[in-house]
Amino acid sequence: MIKRVRVEPISTYLEGYRKGRKFSPVSIANGFIYVSGLPPFEPKTGEIATGPFERQCELILEQLKTCLEAAGTSLKNVVKCNVYCIPGETHFAAFNAIYDRYFPDDQPARIFMYIHSWPGPFAIEMDAVAML
Repeated sequence: MIKRVRVEPISTYLEGYRKGRKFSPVSIANGFIYVSGLPPFEPKTGEIATGPFERQCELILEQLKTCLEAAGTSLKNVVKCNVYCIPGETHFAAFNAIYDRYFPDDQPARIFMYIHSWPGPFAIEMDAVAML
């Protein structure tokens, strides 16, 4: 059985971004939590952040934390992250510095990949799998 979890205000922001299609960024199945890739939404407005790369990183990690907590777990239970980023010579180091603040000990498995084509005006997106 799969349980879909709405996470406000993120679900509402995603629905606006996706032109009204209903969206739950979290799915729970067999003791695992799957968090969809999310664009970096500004928390107060729901607008996509197009500003500094570091700010976008902080926003997606905060959104990940919010989604996990809404599902009943935390960053400590993340087992895998996939990070997708537009090319930039400083992006890898900048992301790692921020990621280290959110995962200071025993970091989960992760992949960081540059992509050349992107459907939005943001520079980074990340999805994750965690244990319940």
